[in-house]
Amino acid sequence: MPITRIAIVAGEASGDLLGAGLIQALKQFNTDIHFSGIGGPAMQQQGFQSLYELEELSVMGIIEPLCRLPRLLRIRSELYRHFSKTKPDLFIGIDAPDFNLGLELKLRKKGIRTVHYVSPSVWAWRQNRIHKIARAVDLMLTLLPFEAAFYQKHHVPVKFVGHPLADEIAMRVDKAGIRSLLAMNPQGPMLALLPGSRRQELKYLGPIFLEAAILCHQAKPELRFITSSINKERDREWRALHQQYAPQLPLEFFTGRSRDVMAAADAILVTSGTATLEALLFKRPMVIAYRTSACNYFLGKRLIKTPFIGLPNLLAQERLVPELIQDAARPEVMAELLLNYLNHPEQTFKLQEKFSAIHQQLSQNADLQAAQAIFELIQ
Repeated sequence: MPITRIAIVAGEASGDLLGAGLIQALKQFNTDIHFSGIGGPAMQQQGFQSLYELEELSVMGIIEPLCRLPRLLRIRSELYRHFSKTKPDLFIGIDAPDFNLGLELKLRKKGIRTVHYVSPSVWAWRQNRIHKIARAVDLMLTLLPFEAAFYQKHHVPVKFVGHPLADEIAMRVDKAGIRSLLAMNPQGPMLALLPGSRRQELKYLGPIFLEAAILCHQAKPELRFITSSINKERDREWRALHQQYAPQLPLEFFTGRSRDVMAAADAILVTSGTATLEALLFKRPMVIAYRTSACNYFLGKRLIKTPFIGLPNLLAQERLVPELIQDAARPEVMAELLLNYLNHPEQTFKLQEKFSAIHQQLSQNADLQAAQAIFELIQ
């Protein structure tokens, strides 16, 4: 079998992990594959050749991408010239739709087959992007089932492959065992505070999360608190907020152990994002809260077309867990909802059953499913 050349561009750390799992699975179909493009350390450990640093593409929000737009456009142009010359058998864009879709569109016009892995939130906002996606990709691979239904409705080739997190996280997790692993008392109620991995999220949500925790502690003095930060820098910032707003709160800090923290908790106060899906997979009741700048909220409110922002609610197509957005994200409301979970655990059984059903739906061996779809396209 001749060497297969696959180009991949991942946009951030989560895409790097997805890419690494995908590369591993692709090697099960063909060991003679050369991978190149943009990827991080996880992909590079699988033998991937990264032409640029992953951090070059890791931009968030509205302002930062605009500031770095000239550099991003230059990288995309250079990648287009490179792949136009080397003619890979396939190009895979992992997430980063604003960067990858434009590149996929141009490469497809050059006769290179293209796959986009991880659907942009086209079902939620900027729905007219579906026409560009239809022109840009030979196949869309989605992690969530309702995304696939949206593409089928618009006649875009699509395959729902499941979510890798649902494959990684066990259906049942030993809470007491995880607490022992964290060197914590396995008994007693515990609340996890997860205000997000980004500095802006910590800025807007950290103080109100701490205020809500103080109210919970006043009502339930035996309650303990636990948290995890994505890296040491965020840990320093989070600890500084703790000292400023709630130095008396018994909050235990960890770094890079958010999954263990979720598994150890009885309930979770969490910001919107992938962490809400992880909380669902751990079957933990949660309150989702989100705040941003007035400008971002003003724009987002007018663009978003879905009734929910939290993945548990989107997947269930019903309000399984509370969502407190912007001015509704008040400490006293968060505390009341969290205390209701903690004081009435019997009420969470039905919620956990629904979480388990979603977990089973998402657990499809995503890496292998995606790899198989890709090789069928190549052949």
